[in-house]
Amino acid sequence: MMSRLSSRRGPLLAACAVPIVALVAVAALAPLPYVVAQPGVTADVLGEYEGKRVIRVQADEGEVRSADGRLLMTTIAATTADTELRLTDVVKGWFDDDRAVMPKDAVYPRGDSVEKIRKHNTEQMNESQSAAVQAALGRLRLSEDEVEVDLALEDIGGPSAGLLFALGIVELLDGDGRGGDLTGGRTVAGTGTITASGRVGPVGGVPLKTLAAKRDGASVFLVPADECAAAEAAAPDGLRLVPVETLSGAMDSLKALEDGGDVPSC
Repeated sequence: MMSRLSSRRGPLLAACAVPIVALVAVAALAPLPYVVAQPGVTADVLGEYEGKRVIRVQADEGEVRSADGRLLMTTIAATTADTELRLTDVVKGWFDDDRAVMPKDAVYPRGDSVEKIRKHNTEQMNESQSAAVQAALGRLRLSEDEVEVDLALEDIGGPSAGLLFALGIVELLDGDGRGGDLTGGRTVAGTGTITASGRVGPVGGVPLKTLAAKRDGASVFLVPADECAAAEAAAPDGLRLVPVETLSGAMDSLKALEDGGDVPSC
């Protein structure tokens, strides 16, 4: 009896292996609901991007300052919403230190076309810019009747540059409030949404943005306080992480950094 079972086991296992192999093959070829993201471009909001000034300020009273340092807004670059990723693409992303695998729904609205997504991101950027202007002018106790601000950052969407836009406006109008640069001549990078009242919010993709910041010369990275843990997990050596909850708090931290004072840390 035992020998008869043993003799039949080989064909039986082989027969079972056929559907398993077929399932694995289907899984490897089927599109998966993920995107692969990597560090994207940075843009100095105090300078130019693709040949255009990012922030143009015209004030009724006083001159607009020129800054010595840089304020880099950071981005991630993700595969497009209509890109079909296979199992091999996702596995490579998981094991690559410079990439991240993210659920597609976390990056793109579900069911929307590429054109609708692009429009949505542009609208978010416009809302972010408007909030940044209000936050910066409110912090400086200026009205939009006194100052004209024009923000231009083409081909980059979403709300995550709000904090850097606000800091850039403050830098060009007031610096650190003492006649010096808010950046202290450094290259400061960061990310974060902002409300008109100056509250800073989380954005996602922070670990990849820290890599982009370090790659492009930043020594300080302003990170929404709620995302400190995520930033710490992958922050490159030599990049100082400074948690931020408000525009005023970010300014205070940068001033303390210049003065050698107490600077919060993730």
